[in-house]
Amino acid sequence: MKKILFALFSLSLLIPGRALAQDDDDRNRQMEAAEDYSILSTDSTYDDVGLIPEVLDENVRALLQSWHAKYFSQSDPYCIDHDENAPVPDSIYRDRLSRMPTIIPMEYNPIVRNCISIYADRRRELVRYVMGMADLYFPLFEQVLDQYDLPLELKYLAIIESNLNPRAYSRAGAAGIWQFMLPTGKLYGLEINSLIDERLDPIASTHAACKYFKQMYATFGDWYLVLASYNCGPGSVNKAIRRAGGRTSFWEIYPYLPRETRSYVPFYIAASYIMTYHCEHNICPIRTSLSVATDTVMVNKLMHLRQVADVLNVDIEMLRTFNPQYKREIIPGHIKPCPLKLPVAATYAYIDKQDSICNYRADEYLAAYLPKRASDDGEGDSEPKTEMIRYTVKSGENLYTIANKYGVTAQSIRKWNNLRTNRVPRGKRLTIYIDTGGVSYEGRSTDDSDGERTTTARSASTRKYSAAKARTATARKAAASRKKKKTTARKSTRSTTAKKSTARKKTGKARKRR
Repeated sequence: MKKILFALFSLSLLIPGRALAQDDDDRNRQMEAAEDYSILSTDSTYDDVGLIPEVLDENVRALLQSWHAKYFSQSDPYCIDHDENAPVPDSIYRDRLSRMPTIIPMEYNPIVRNCISIYADRRRELVRYVMGMADLYFPLFEQVLDQYDLPLELKYLAIIESNLNPRAYSRAGAAGIWQFMLPTGKLYGLEINSLIDERLDPIASTHAACKYFKQMYATFGDWYLVLASYNCGPGSVNKAIRRAGGRTSFWEIYPYLPRETRSYVPFYIAASYIMTYHCEHNICPIRTSLSVATDTVMVNKLMHLRQVADVLNVDIEMLRTFNPQYKREIIPGHIKPCPLKLPVAATYAYIDKQDSICNYRADEYLAAYLPKRASDDGEGDSEPKTEMIRYTVKSGENLYTIANKYGVTAQSIRKWNNLRTNRVPRGKRLTIYIDTGGVSYEGRSTDDSDGERTTTARSASTRKYSAAKARTATARKAAASRKKKKTTARKSTRSTTAKKSTARKKTGKARKRR
């Protein structure tokens, strides 16, 4: 028994020593690994690239089968595309990167080389597609980046984020060309609701990205750390800096960053390189024939993209591409002015035909978004209970008289027509939504004061309209009754006064006789 106790006691003394020795070995290996990472900016045999960005696994054929494929059908006739490339020495890579006119440093090491090889060899078709998209979006990015006084080469970061696809969604829920998460997008001023998602708007999201870049550069003062924070957040970057003993170089904190972020900066350098030197790798871009000549108009009415496309004879897919922020193709301009990007040729036509666009098949395209009211008896149903009519203002009318005629409020008419006052000029056409009570209706022809004959859909038993008429009639009868009573009272008073006067005269004469 004593031997067993002695053996257990000896073992208890040995185990902590072994644990401490193992901790020392782990710490030494970690320090050696950190030393290996610290020299990645120079020649090294280390070739770990972390996790390949999600967008590099995107199906290029699926992208080309979309609407854009109709416009990405022109290859450069002066470019010869070869699938095989001769090996490129490190000295050539390093020289090419050093000659790129950028503020953000384009460093070279084995990790960057491997990332370049992925683009130049395994993802050649993706590069061709991205270059076609770059013709469309890079001019927009450069304009906004220059406005914020930021390096123009930040435009290449959108390739790592989304392959320049404005409708890209990640598995984590990030959306748009710049892949904003919903809370971050709202934090940087993007409007996100059931109808609008400005993360999908290339221009609005670029402004938000620039605000982020400015803020992070003011925090870190290093562009590589700014790029890393865009991927994993500033908190993860600060944590990596603390774990690295306060060192602030990207390559020094490299082993302490999340795996995906480790490859983020090298792939950014690789994307910048391949977009600049694609010809040296025999990659022929697919040029887009889609015109970038567009103009923006402000919409202040409720409108559907299909209304615009049908009336202006513009390709609906083109409108969707130019205005991806409208998730359900509804432009809620009646709430606040909303931008609508159109081909330049269609801009003037839009200005001339705004009313026609708003009225075109509105009951079909906008039925789910028109104002709805519950019936008077409180019984609701799923059928539309409102109907839009067009009313021409007659001489001497104002919003109150028109509202009283249709059983609505003047405030509602102002809202539906974006009016500021209750005064409306004669001849102006107003949009009015009347309650149909959920019953069937037939078209009824009415004559406007200007002689134009219009067809107005009216309910056979519009409760609210009838109630309004009844209230008006009752009020008029009550007023007439009150007026009659006042007149009768006045006549009665006059008669009584006359009788009293006659009686006084008779009394006076009788006194004189006496």
